[in-house]
Amino acid sequence: MQIKSAEFVISSPNVTDCPESSIPEYAFIGRSNVGKSSLINHLTNRKKLAKTSSTPGKTQLINHFIINNNWYLVDLPGYGWAQTSKVNKAAWKKMINSYLQERQNLACVFVLVDIRHEPQKVDLEFMEWLGTEGIPFSIVFTKADKLGKTQIQSNVAGYKKEMKKTWEELPPTFITSSTERVGGKEILEFIDRINAEIAG
Repeated sequence: MQIKSAEFVISSPNVTDCPESSIPEYAFIGRSNVGKSSLINHLTNRKKLAKTSSTPGKTQLINHFIINNNWYLVDLPGYGWAQTSKVNKAAWKKMINSYLQERQNLACVFVLVDIRHEPQKVDLEFMEWLGTEGIPFSIVFTKADKLGKTQIQSNVAGYKKEMKKTWEELPPTFITSSTERVGGKEILEFIDRINAEIAG
């Protein structure tokens, strides 16, 4: 897939304010500081489509971008240790869960995971919840440029081993580096295939 156009549409405080849901959309979410904005900019080949920040947790709304005028890329608030109040965190969680459960045209959620770390409880629990809710998702390992090939393979294998304790079938996985522009092509091809299936 070639990205010919990528434009910001709207930031919504809740799912009811999201744009008309007539085309497929793909949501990106992960813990704070996982490199989500950098990945979105890498995928769309735009330097500043999603705002990157040195302060994790800047995304606080549901952000829609329309890609090639035929699908939405959705930037969701991160979960984890963003420095904010418990009240705000609870509100974000409610907003995110409502969006994920109610958005009819949501084709896939890309859950971003920092490849440098061992399987994190918060990530595993979130993916477990997606599975329970029947929401399709894929795992995107980020920051692969920080590790050697052997360590990357070892860390991904460790993640899969952990997930196999509770999952019969594992979701698709992608290994990415926004810095070295790795993995974006594979994600876009995956989206392309789903869009073709939806179009029938």
